[in-house]
Amino acid sequence: MKIILEFENKLNHSLQVGDTIWYTTTGHAGGYETADSSGVIKLGRVEELSNQYRAHTITVSNYILTDSPALANAFIMFSKSNNVNASSLVGYYANARFENNSKEKAELFSVGSEIYESSK
Repeated sequence: MKIILEFENKLNHSLQVGDTIWYTTTGHAGGYETADSSGVIKLGRVEELSNQYRAHTITVSNYILTDSPALANAFIMFSKSNNVNASSLVGYYANARFENNSKEKAELFSVGSEIYESSK
């Protein structure tokens, strides 16, 4: 069985076919919207992605869901397969680009990377 998830915002750039979609219910605590980390449920595997203008959709296969309205206010997340995405950066250099689209001041606290010598 398939389900199509639609989003108002663009999809994450690292989301790809084969990733696993998870969801959990949300609530309010201390004036903030929170996610129930103890109730994370596997929704299925990403089969197709569309990031067209105003049409940001994910097609998920093999899902088992008895109450589909539960997704209306759910926190949706994804994970990558450890078999495919198990390596680190490869090559002699890497480029990083940081963008701030906000009109307000923002500070970057830390940036980290792992490196190791792979050849001599």
